[in-house]
Formats: sequence, C-alpha cells, structure tokens
Amino acid sequence: MAKNLTAAGFLDGGTSFRALRNNKGLDAYQQSTNTDFSVTVRTADGRGSGYAIADVTDAVKLNTKALTQRAADKAAGSLNAKAIEPGKYTVILEPAALMAGDDLSLLGGMLYGMGAREADEGRSFLTKKGGGNRKGEKLFDEKVNIYSDPMNAEVPGNAFDGDGLPTQRMSWVEKGVVKNMLYSRYWAQKNNVPATAFPSGFIMSGGTQSTAELIKSTTKGILITRLWYIREVDPQTLLYTGLTRDGTFYIENGAIKFPIKNMRFNESPIIMLNNLEAIGRPQRLAGCLVPPLKIRDFTFTSLSDAV
Repeated sequence: MAKNLTAAGFLDGGTSFRALRNNKGLDAYQQSTNTDFSVTVRTADGRGSGYAIADVTDAVKLNTKALTQRAADKAAGSLNAKAIEPGKYTVILEPAALMAGDDLSLLGGMLYGMGAREADEGRSFLTKKGGGNRKGEKLFDEKVNIYSDPMNAEVPGNAFDGDGLPTQRMSWVEKGVVKNMLYSRYWAQKNNVPATAFPSGFIMSGGTQSTAELIKSTTKGILITRLWYIREVDPQTLLYTGLTRDGTFYIENGAIKFPIKNMRFNESPIIMLNNLEAIGRPQRLAGCLVPPLKIRDFTFTSLSDAV
C-alpha cells in the first residue's frame, strides 16, 4: 500500500436460508444474502493503526476501496501518539465503537439484554427496586429512540425468530422511555402477556450530521474509532470496561489536532445515553443502523501502550 502501510482483513459473503417446521403447524422459510468486510491497516513500525468495517445485503453497495482508504488514513494519522491525562472527556464514538467488539459491544449488550425474565428475577439493568421491571420508565435522554423493523430497506431482518415467532416493527425505547421488553414463550405464558419475537437487528434513530460535522462542532474532545476487550463489570448498572484501539484522536476547536495513546474506559451505556449531546447520521453495522454519538463526561481511567 501507499505510505508504507500494511493491510489485513476479510471479505465474507454468501446466501443462506432458514426453515422451521413442526407438527403443530409451524411452517416458516426465508432466504437472505449478506456481505461482511473489515480491514485493519498498520504502519510498517507497528505504531500506527486504523480500522474500518461494513456489512451489506447487496454487495453492489460495498465500497471496499473507500473503507480501506479510511483505515489507511487513520493508521498514517495515528503515528507519534501523545499521552493525555485520564479523566472525563467529551467523546465522539463512531458506529464501530458502539456495535463492533470481540465478545461484547458497548450498545449490543444493552440492546440484546432487554429480557423481561432477567429483569423480573433481579439479574438485569432493567430490574426495578422492590421487584418487577422498569418498562415504562424514562432511563435515557429524550433524544434516544430505538426500534426494530424486519422490513427496513437498509437493514432487512429475519421474518421470524428462532422459536418461529413472526417478527414485526417494535419500538423498544421512545424519547428515552423503555416501551417494550423481550418475553420468551415461557415467561410470556407465566405472566399472561404476548410473547415477543427476538429481533435480528436494531435501529437507533439519528440526525443528519456526519462524523466530520460532529467533530467540527466540538471545542475539546476525543474521537474514538473502535473499542475492544470489553468486559462487564456490573450487570445491574451495565458498567463496562475496555480499551480504545485503531485510531484515537484529540479534538480541539473543531479539528483533529493530534493522535493520542489508547486508554482504558469505565462506562455504562445507561449513563452514556443520559450524557448525549448530539446524534449523527445512522450507518449500517452488524445488521443494525447505528449513528455516531457525541457524549459528554465519558470516563477514562488509565493509559495503555497497546496500539
């Protein structure tokens, strides 16, 4: 590659089908296509790294050249990273920092953890003090709206879940309020409520600003490309810890000023989505539509020499 960079990644695409049938009359079938691409670019000395990722249902929409160029620019731009003091900073989290992870993602753990049984039994961030769950409570900033829709043109989902339940458009969070929770067949029957089909992806409503425009509106802050090695510290508050990687940059007066060394964070998406300053334009990632987010008072606890 140009600039003496090295790239490594994967491109995986194919077609598939799902079929379910039983002796109770269930008969469900669906075809699907998907293409996944990710690339990590590093400088020759290994001190600079960049990353880009995308997934599409139509391979014609995948621009691997543009994605690789983005990762290359971040790798070249992350050389000679400076150390800054850990603390609370305004951050801009790119979609990959929100939904991409090795075992756990910053938003994924919350979105796929909205089970009613776990909450009712006291094992969830949605557990209500004194018993029950927090459905109907305002837990997030009013700008937060999250739903699922298997018929969405950009992120078409499964028509039925693993139990054969038909999926439909479902609102999960409206203006910060928890509107629905996931009820398995068993827990729904136990509580005399309808069962909820498990969605194959989520959509977080956003604005029209690009990541570049979010940067331009920031006086001082940090741009985060990606997070990794995320681990759950406290399931009751969804407190996570993990590290930044593959391009972390300091922002000053609306522009990227210099690359910074990676840092460990301790943060909960619950707190994070209450410190929401701005929401960018949603992008498809991991079968979801996720916008870049501008968050104030994001907590960093220590520095890391890892690239």
